[in-house]
Amino acid sequence: MKLIIGNKAYSSWSLRGWLACKQSGLPFEEVVVPLYDADWDKRREGDEFAPSSGKVPILWDGDDVVVWDSLAIVEYLADKVGRDTFWPADDAARAMARSMAAEMHSGFANLRRKHSMNIRQTFPAKSPDEDVRAELQRIMELWAQARARFGGGGDFLFGEFGAADIMFAPVVTRFVTYQLPVARFALPYMDAVLNHRFMQDWIAGAQEEEWVIEQYEQAPA
Repeated sequence: MKLIIGNKAYSSWSLRGWLACKQSGLPFEEVVVPLYDADWDKRREGDEFAPSSGKVPILWDGDDVVVWDSLAIVEYLADKVGRDTFWPADDAARAMARSMAAEMHSGFANLRRKHSMNIRQTFPAKSPDEDVRAELQRIMELWAQARARFGGGGDFLFGEFGAADIMFAPVVTRFVTYQLPVARFALPYMDAVLNHRFMQDWIAGAQEEEWVIEQYEQAPA
């Protein structure tokens, strides 16, 4: 398999796809392409990017099988290695985990837009806008429900590290980068995500990158 991703410092969707590949335990080739550099427009017109219309991440499994959406990558890999690698075995827990992953996949637009991922930065704390604050509250509610109902067996949302944690991992980094307000109960969970061996590998890779995208290096106004 070959996974094409963007800059590790900035690309939240790439992080999700990469974590999914790591979680699967299957060997894969990692190809990092700098986002928005001088060759970006030309590069994304190549055959490898055609299925996703130039978006990352994109996973190739051989020459014919291609998956280009982070949640779809999770599901594809779950089909290959067994869903218990990504999803809770309990029906109720799995239903909640899938719902939370899907909500993260499609929602929280204000948080995404106003607080882009930048793993290498820590900006001064600033009170978030009301629309972002409402989304932060929703995330806290989801995390609290998952931890209270199904998280007793481990440090993550449903006990063991899985798909729901993969989908929320970039949000955890945003909370740190922008010093956003979180509930006290969420801090141990955030620490568990950031200290997971896969996340530590990704963060180390981000620190080693030379590319800088100026638009993501500015603190929120």
